Amino acid sequence: MRTTPTAVTAALACWIMAVAMTGCAGGSASKPVSAGQMLDDANATMRGLRSVTIDSVTRPTGGGDRSSRLTTDLKGTCTFEVTSDTGARLDQIRIDGTDYVRPNRAYLKEWDRSAVGVGEQGFWFRTPVSASRQGDGLAQCTHPFTSFGKVEKGGPSEVGGVAAMSLEVTDTTYGSYTFYVATGGKPYLLKVVHKDAEVDTTTSFSAFDEPLDVHAPDEAKVLDLSDIG
Repeated sequence: MRTTPTAVTAALACWIMAVAMTGCAGGSASKPVSAGQMLDDANATMRGLRSVTIDSVTRPTGGGDRSSRLTTDLKGTCTFEVTSDTGARLDQIRIDGTDYVRPNRAYLKEWDRSAVGVGEQGFWFRTPVSASRQGDGLAQCTHPFTSFGKVEKGGPSEVGGVAAMSLEVTDTTYGSYTFYVATGGKPYLLKVVHKDAEVDTTTSFSAFDEPLDVHAPDEAKVLDLSDIG
């Protein structure tokens, strides 16, 4: 039997679309993306961002809630602020290999009970990034977008009006994690909820690839710590 051009065209169209559609002879539905692959794709998307804002709220079971916001290029330029329910606050600007840090008086007193003074503390302290150490309370501008543990799908959800899929990781020694990944457009990581016996932390991600506007503070308000001592 002679095959007509129309039949060839139809067969070719079915072959091309077989990976995404059904209805052609011999066609089959594409395999659903696994939970693990969804999380891997989300983390890869986040690592490729030029900028992002990361908001975290931490609630220890014994009290002492803390909130933070990091706006960053995920490399070496960022702004960071952290506040606690005690009224303590720390602001940080990291740019061009330099940290500008502004703690308020409540923050200074938490670090040094002998600290004295009245009124608002408005000065920024300048110090090289190389002087920062783990545990000093400063942000490093980076974030560990990595996958771990056994990942299972929780179900459809919504974060800030954006459709998402929740992904559950519970087989870790550090409590349970729920990751919310956008299901429309790019697979952005929208939110992570971590819970263990001591603390609950919710981390939200936004402002993907938006212009990063980071400037050093007014020089008149800057004290250079390298000039001390």
